[in-house]
Amino acid sequence: MTSRPVIAAAGVLLIAHAAFAQGSGVNLSKAKLRTPSALTEKAPDTYKAKFETSKGDFVIEVHRSWAPLGADRFYNLVKNGFYDDCRFFRVIQSPRPFMVQFGISGDPALSKVWAPARIQDDPVKQSNKRGFVTFAMGGPNTRTTQVFINYADNSNLDRQGFPPFGEVTSGMDVVDKLYSGYGEEAQKQFMEIQSQGNAFLAKEFPKLDYVKKATIEK
Repeated sequence: MTSRPVIAAAGVLLIAHAAFAQGSGVNLSKAKLRTPSALTEKAPDTYKAKFETSKGDFVIEVHRSWAPLGADRFYNLVKNGFYDDCRFFRVIQSPRPFMVQFGISGDPALSKVWAPARIQDDPVKQSNKRGFVTFAMGGPNTRTTQVFINYADNSNLDRQGFPPFGEVTSGMDVVDKLYSGYGEEAQKQFMEIQSQGNAFLAKEFPKLDYVKKATIEK
């Protein structure tokens, strides 16, 4: 399989669903998300993230030993509601199954503050097999918020430095059903997605499936 240059992080190409403090009118989770440098909690050695989507639910089991920096970043993003209302903007099932990518915030203000919030690379300890989950990036040390789930054995990505940090342990059938009719088209409009968020995607790519809510399972 040839390399796909669009598995990339913000700037190259690769909303928060929060409770309000009673009577305050302040969206607490979004407030936290506006300060990426404050969201650096160390993740448990193993944890599960449940994604409720427009097609059903799936669960990602994360192993910190596989890619500790990636596991920590993902934990903080899920825990604080970053992925809520994010679209699955890049879903490639043909000419052969490849991957589904998501993680651009529907809120342009969040996209702006997270674009420079890069983390260092982890060594590749696991292979990009079907169901394994990996951060997108656009070169060394450029991982931010976008992740992808492999639809097939994409072991060629291992040599390119893409380290999986978890795998889908239930609901892979849901992942397989995510709308793929747009293929690469939405992600070609990367700058518009970054600057306009879900308003742009809802208008131009209305059939995209999306995350309703993502949570760390207790």
